[in-house]
Amino acid sequence: MRYGLVLFLVMWGAAKFTAFEAEHIRPLVEHSPLVGWLYRLFGIRGTSAIFGVFEMTVGALIATRHWLPRTSALASLAVAPMFLVTLSFLVTTPGVFEPTSPWGGFLMKDVILLGAALAISAEAFGTARSGASR
Repeated sequence: MRYGLVLFLVMWGAAKFTAFEAEHIRPLVEHSPLVGWLYRLFGIRGTSAIFGVFEMTVGALIATRHWLPRTSALASLAVAPMFLVTLSFLVTTPGVFEPTSPWGGFLMKDVILLGAALAISAEAFGTARSGASR
């Protein structure tokens, strides 16, 4: 589960540096009161790059679980709010549940990813507390 999440974060984070992905997430981000304001400050590509840097950084830090379990646990916990923000797009994106909308199903995957992030965070915190790297 941990390294699946790492792969997901690194791959999707890297994609955020492309014009295609920056435009692809635009309908979701621009309607969000939580992150839509970033477009005014950094533009579409800049905002997407910020998301990419965050995703790739936490993905890499989550992968350090064997050597730095506390760091991995904190990174896993840090990614949880990102999934909550993404899930908030279900409420803020117009027409998200329309039958022809690609967004509803796409966003629902973040329920599973949020659960995975919390589960691996708990496991890594347990490892850090015991001082062993299971």
